Amino acid sequence: MKKQILLVLAFLPIFANAQYKSEVWCPDNGDGTYTNPVINADYSDPDACVVGEDYYLTASSFNCIPGLPILHSKDLVNWEIIGHALKTQYPTEVFDMPSHGNGVWAPSIRHHNGEFYIYWGDPDRGVMMVKTKDPAGNWEEPICVISGKGMIDTTPLWDDDGRCYLTYAYANSRSRFASIIVVRELSADGTRAIGDPVIVFDGNGTENRTCEGPKFYKRNGWYWIMFPAGGVPTGFQVAMRAKQPFGPYESKTVLAQGKSSVNGPHQGAWIHTQYGEDWFLHFQDKGCYGRVVHLQPVTWKDNWPVMGVDKDGDYCGEPVITYRKPKTSQAWPIQNPVESDEFNEPRMGLQWQWHANYNQMFGMPTAFGKFRIYTHKLSDNYVNLWEVPNLLLQKTPADKFTATAKLRFTSKDQNQFGGIIMMGLDYSALVVKRVGDAFQLQQLTCRNADKGKAETVKVIATLEPTAADKIDYQPGIHEDIYMRMSVDNGKCSFSYSLDGKKFKPAGDEFTMREGKWIGAKIGFVAAEPAGKANRGWIDADWFRVTK
Repeated sequence: MKKQILLVLAFLPIFANAQYKSEVWCPDNGDGTYTNPVINADYSDPDACVVGEDYYLTASSFNCIPGLPILHSKDLVNWEIIGHALKTQYPTEVFDMPSHGNGVWAPSIRHHNGEFYIYWGDPDRGVMMVKTKDPAGNWEEPICVISGKGMIDTTPLWDDDGRCYLTYAYANSRSRFASIIVVRELSADGTRAIGDPVIVFDGNGTENRTCEGPKFYKRNGWYWIMFPAGGVPTGFQVAMRAKQPFGPYESKTVLAQGKSSVNGPHQGAWIHTQYGEDWFLHFQDKGCYGRVVHLQPVTWKDNWPVMGVDKDGDYCGEPVITYRKPKTSQAWPIQNPVESDEFNEPRMGLQWQWHANYNQMFGMPTAFGKFRIYTHKLSDNYVNLWEVPNLLLQKTPADKFTATAKLRFTSKDQNQFGGIIMMGLDYSALVVKRVGDAFQLQQLTCRNADKGKAETVKVIATLEPTAADKIDYQPGIHEDIYMRMSVDNGKCSFSYSLDGKKFKPAGDEFTMREGKWIGAKIGFVAAEPAGKANRGWIDADWFRVTK
């Protein structure tokens, strides 16, 4: 009997990230309340759907791969990364190299007839869609539902009669007009347009300028489109209703900053739970940290959804910071998105993303408890790391944290380097670089990397090789260097250690800056000059996020 039990257990899925509690941000207070943000990381333009007591969330991923992250929760407060819906972005000739800020914009996730659908607007290609029956498993290859430039922030609605409608907005950078929201009809299977767009809201010349990010719902016979307006860091949430999908609609502002500390509370997902409660997940733009996710209660007043707490009776709520948790069937365990990684699995941790479509030459897991990242060959006209596709990065997890990595660097030729990086429009990295028969510890810093500005180099120390490749006569292995970045309110400081115990400051303090439509990201860099040299690599033994 024992042998049979062990055999059954061997085929059960192993969730290495089960019940992970972050040291640096946990929204669950353990007393039936939560504190916003419920996800203190850059899950911008979040959308979610509910299936029974399971909640599924996705968010914009732009050029980062794997894309379309899938998070799961049982109570809207405790979230776990369970997978990604997009393994490759097309066209590959665009996304095989970093295409900063392009790709997946403001997706929506829906459950219909036993399948999960995600729609998004690629501003340069059109309205895209993927689907699956298992959100934690593999998703089908993306299809183009409507081709063309400028269509963004797409959300479908399957009506009670089986007809399907799509609402979306436009990107001024591609269409040269914006601040309108449209509805058009799709085929019943949601794969193609069968009607032309109809403008249902125009925010031009009003306080509702920059209206975008619409989400489509139906409640008690009313059609609802909920959307943000007024700009990303400063805007507010609008709800509009009609008795027909094409309107006419009437609207109200239902959530704004007011006297709270939460700027620009808008764009997200209205959730109606099986316990009859209503909630709203939205983002807050926190500059270099990106757009983090908040949870607001929703109450109904005269058939209008008031989000947050309405203190003056004007139908417009203000964000809550601490509030009671949603009703659930039981008390679910604390679970936060995983940050630390021991690299003991034969697969990449779900918190990590590359800066372009994956290529095995970027790096891969190993069977010996390390993740290997090969040095990427830079272009002949290299200026800065903005061009590098094999940056292995994850989102910042809190306003204040420490990230430490244990690395081994193997060099096969001169000027190969590898280490840790804080990446954004500005970046700073702490790297070990092969120089002659020794290594230099350097800080690489660049301001306005997206503008093609050159990086600066500060030499911190000279390190001797700890081993040599005597078979291939390509000396250069430096074992066991510990690199650390300490982050506090937008400032990043580096340090290093050769024994993992005593850390020395390294380089200058760096002011963090967001990336192209994303927050600053942390992780690994490995690169080398263009040429025919054999690639070097870094082996990351572990990456730990602590207080």
